Amino acid sequence: MTIQEIISRKEDQTFDCKSIQIDSKALAVPIVAFANADGGVIAIGVSDKTRKIEGVDQHTEKLNELLRVPFDFCNPSVPVTCSYLPCTDKDGNGNRILLMEIPASSSLHTNQADEAFMRVGDKSRKLTFDERVQLMYDKGERYYEDTAVYGATIDDIDMDAVTDYAKLVGYGKSPLQYLRENNSFVTTNKKGEEDVSTACVLLFGKNPQKFFPRARTRFIRYEGIDEKVGAEMNVIKDVTFEGTILNQVKKTIEFIETQVREHTFLGQHAQFVTKRDYPEFVIQEMTVNACCHRAYNIKGTEIQIKMFDDRLVFESPGKLPGQVKPTNIRHTHFFS
Repeated sequence: MTIQEIISRKEDQTFDCKSIQIDSKALAVPIVAFANADGGVIAIGVSDKTRKIEGVDQHTEKLNELLRVPFDFCNPSVPVTCSYLPCTDKDGNGNRILLMEIPASSSLHTNQADEAFMRVGDKSRKLTFDERVQLMYDKGERYYEDTAVYGATIDDIDMDAVTDYAKLVGYGKSPLQYLRENNSFVTTNKKGEEDVSTACVLLFGKNPQKFFPRARTRFIRYEGIDEKVGAEMNVIKDVTFEGTILNQVKKTIEFIETQVREHTFLGQHAQFVTKRDYPEFVIQEMTVNACCHRAYNIKGTEIQIKMFDDRLVFESPGKLPGQVKPTNIRHTHFFS
């Protein structure tokens, strides 16, 4: 980045300018915002209002304060990379600009006041409580599946299903002990009461839809290659599958198999050959991924599988996790 680029570039999603006179606490805000979003660069020593080059060399004490901001005013600290760009300041003297390069972080960062910010366009926007929790889910710091389900008790869990699963994984103790000792399915809160987690209800609940009405899978078959509505609605099959995640996966795969077209024709060597529109393993893989990787904290919609004459579409609520985006999905990984 050159001086001319800094002067001419508008502040945006990944770039900001700050005066050397900025307060240390105020500088923590864009640092946190960049770290919580896509990362970015802050040019310090350039007026963000006039774009005049101030430089930093004549403010040694202030510069040292700002260099400590990522450690002293950000929680957790942000691993900022600092470099200097030689310049001529507004008074015609040789000087330097401090460039702070902030990486996108896999953690949620806050300032000293425990406020979380996200870079949105050219602004550092303060997050609401719900947005902050959602960001924690996205970054893998907090898992919605571990949270307790309000009103759920052990009586809402199908112990026969737990027993079958415990046998499958070679667990020899009782089903209740399995829930208490594994994956925080059942925990004891500060009041001494047992909390049942979201994952426990979704995997082993007698009726998961009692607590998560839209935690279901819907298959829609359309006639033709377009999705039409109103008087032209072309839905010819609409089936919904409920129950635990495992039951939904089984029922959905079984039903889709009944809808897959097969073409039989006379092939080489005078033998009949049958080809399917979609391989069986593809249907299995897509269905399992849709049910296992959906964001169950999104409660307003269900998984939708749409079959057209020329394609099969799986729509699972949620978005790409953490720092993964359509532009970097081939080389960026997120492990939860």
